[in-house]
Amino acid sequence: MKVLMFNGSPKAKGCTYTALEEMAKVLNEEGIETEIMHVGAHPQGSCMGCGGCSKTGECVYGGEVVEAAKKLKEADGVVFGSPVHYASISGNMMGFLHRLSWSAGKDLKYKPAAMVVSARRAGTTSALDEIAKIPEFFHMPLINGNYWPMVHGSTPDDVRKDEEGLQIVRNIGRNMAWILKCIQVGKENGIEHPQPEDPVKTNFIR
Repeated sequence: MKVLMFNGSPKAKGCTYTALEEMAKVLNEEGIETEIMHVGAHPQGSCMGCGGCSKTGECVYGGEVVEAAKKLKEADGVVFGSPVHYASISGNMMGFLHRLSWSAGKDLKYKPAAMVVSARRAGTTSALDEIAKIPEFFHMPLINGNYWPMVHGSTPDDVRKDEEGLQIVRNIGRNMAWILKCIQVGKENGIEHPQPEDPVKTNFIR
């Protein structure tokens, strides 16, 4: 089993990476393979609603989104990580999530998801709300720990001193491993995820 972790920070091995690495260690101890993919280094733009992905099978604007979509096919779980920028996730992470969702949403469906944000001081809960919109849309069980998934500090060394924050991400790692193993046992016994109803789309203009 494998968990694909997305680092939406501009810094490859900054505070967000430090939190993801702590979670990855626990997952590895539980026998779960992990990969941390850095997606925050380059401008990701936003989904243009062009419909190109429905024709080509991948986002026509290329970049990390296309690479991530290919890796996602082999992943059993997903973790979204981002720094907090002005009480939001990073702009690159937002663009990445939107483009990935439109072009590869089918490969997100029903996979357990977790998230973590890093901040110097505040803005964490509003940033978490933004990330949560993705798993809520794709039937993804959202894995939690013993508190909101956040770490604090301006540097990786600061984050390593955040004992509570690191404990939270470790607990999330354990819970993710547990859920993945439960799903695996279920599949081995013929239990698959439920089949959703055909989508009904309405608006409020009558």
